[in-house]
This record gives sequence, C-alpha cells and structure tokens, in this order.
Amino acid sequence: MVPGMGSRAGRRFWLVGSVAAVLTTATGAVAIVHYAAAGPAIGTGNGSLVATSKQQGQARPAATAAVRPAPPAVAPTARRAVPQARRLPRTSSSARSRRPVEAAQPAVAAAAPKFRTLPPGARLPSGAQCARWVRATPAPKEVRPSNRVPNHRGGQHVGAGFLAFDGQAAIRLSRRIDGDFTGTTQQILRWAACKWGIDQDMVFAQAAIESWWRQSTLGDWGSDASACPPGHGPGADGRPDLCPQSYGILQNRYPYEKLSWPGIARSTAMNADTAYAIWRACYDGYETWLNTVPHGSRYHAGDSWGCAGRWFAGRWRTSAADGYIRAVRKYMAERIWLTPNFRNAS
Repeated sequence: MVPGMGSRAGRRFWLVGSVAAVLTTATGAVAIVHYAAAGPAIGTGNGSLVATSKQQGQARPAATAAVRPAPPAVAPTARRAVPQARRLPRTSSSARSRRPVEAAQPAVAAAAPKFRTLPPGARLPSGAQCARWVRATPAPKEVRPSNRVPNHRGGQHVGAGFLAFDGQAAIRLSRRIDGDFTGTTQQILRWAACKWGIDQDMVFAQAAIESWWRQSTLGDWGSDASACPPGHGPGADGRPDLCPQSYGILQNRYPYEKLSWPGIARSTAMNADTAYAIWRACYDGYETWLNTVPHGSRYHAGDSWGCAGRWFAGRWRTSAADGYIRAVRKYMAERIWLTPNFRNAS
C-alpha cells in the first residue's frame, strides 16, 4: 500500500520517487549528446541518421589537395565532367582548428551520436575519440560486403608537404590524417565525419554519389601516363591505353594526392580521412587560391556545400560545382543510403 502524502512516510516516498525521475531524465539527456563539447553544432541537412596564390612558373606541389586546379596562368580545367555525366550511382539495373584539440568525450554513450558540422576553427575530436563514439553502439549490418578487405586495412600518415599549397594551418590539419580505423562501411564514414566535423548525412550522400559506397571504384580514366599511379599504367586496369586517376569510396584523385598513395586506394578509412581533411582545409578558409582562378562567387570560410562542390569541380561555386552540390543534396534529402535499392546492391 502506498503511504499517503499527508504522512511523513508518504512524503519520503514521494521525494525518493522524484529524485529517481530526475536522475533518469538527466541520464537520457546525456546519452543523446554527441560531441557538442567539440564546438557548436550546425545542422546542414534534412535530418541525420542516428547515429569537405601560386606564383607563376613554380612547379606544382607533389600533393596538395584532392582537386587542385591548374595554376592561374594556365587555362583552368574542371576536376571531372558535370556531375550528371558520370556520377550516377550503380544499381542492380543501371551501374554506376586551426590546431586540432581533443574534445571531451560524452559521459554516456547509450545512443549512437549524431555527428553534425562544426564551425570553422572548431576543436576537432581525435580519431581515437571518434572511434570510441562510433563503436559505443552495435555495428550496423554491412551493406557493401565487397569492402570487407579495404575496410579492415589501416591507413598511413601522408607525406610531408601534403596540403602545403593551402598554408601552414592546413599542413597542421594534414598531420591528423592516418586512416586509423576499421569497421563497417557506415562506421568508417561516420568516423571520418566525426573526426573532421562534417555532417554525417552529407558524407553518406557524397559517398553514394561518388562510388555507391564501393571502395573498389575507379574513375577519371585518362591516357596521360604521368597521371597514373605506380602499378596502374595505361591498360593495367582493363581499359586499353587508359588508367584511372581517381580511387575509392570518395574518388580521391591520385595526381593531386600522391603523398597519400597507396593508402587512398587500399584503405576505405584512409580514403575518407584524406577526403574530409581536404574538405576541412577548404571549410576553415585556407584555400584562398580559389579566388585566383575562375569562380562563381568569392570563396570564404564556412560554406560547407561550397567545399563539397570544390571537391568535384576544382573551382568555387561554378555551374559544375553547383550541379554537383544539387546532386548530393538530393541524395541527402532522400536519405538514399536507407533505401532498399541502395542497401540491396552488391
């Protein structure tokens, strides 16, 4: 029998019950916090699964970014064709901060953290910290069994000078690249989103546009032997007189990422880690060279979608870049990675 509120025993019973309810509410609130301690979160999409001046006459750096445009004195060329021309995904019927500082870990990890975009210059969590958050909940079913081998290969540190074209602050970012994570494809993409402070749904959608989440994807085929990686000369990968320049789940382009080779081809985590380090250098405002080549509007820090378009076009807010942005936004709005057509693909 429950004591009445008019008695001392009844008031004691009511007080104990109230404290228990408050503690339960507080624990639940902590459980849904992700890495807000790493900096204010900015929502950039439609929801999230619970869960990117060279002096004339100088030689181009060996590796500076995934999409390095030609020097200003040379006629600019886009990184790839217009998005719709090649980036349609394969289906069953149609194929295709300034200095990083480790953030505080959530006290409770009862729910999968939702990784959102952190502002320019925000404190970024370490790869180890993000690995703990991602692994705090059971691994999702692997939707790309073909990624099993590259998903369980670690990466590497990039060579000295990676992102050098973007300045010393970007070089400091590049030292965080190591591809040091293994797991399912979705876990790897979430880990990269956490590590570089980008909305995980944007990462899921962009990886779907680039490769349909397949690390084995080869792209940007060309006949220039100097743009072929070691062991991948013209004809070596099945197309006579051609070699692929882009590799992996985000289609990192070898000619501009030589210092990350061979990790970007061998390891899914290394591929995503490198891609979103480059996105962060753009987002933090270090790629001022984008204002020295043809551009649709003036480059500035804090435009997450502009930096996604730059990954594709090698230019800032041009028609090609904006077309790519629309394609990624569409997949993000559709949550393409949750659709049967996507999940049932091999």
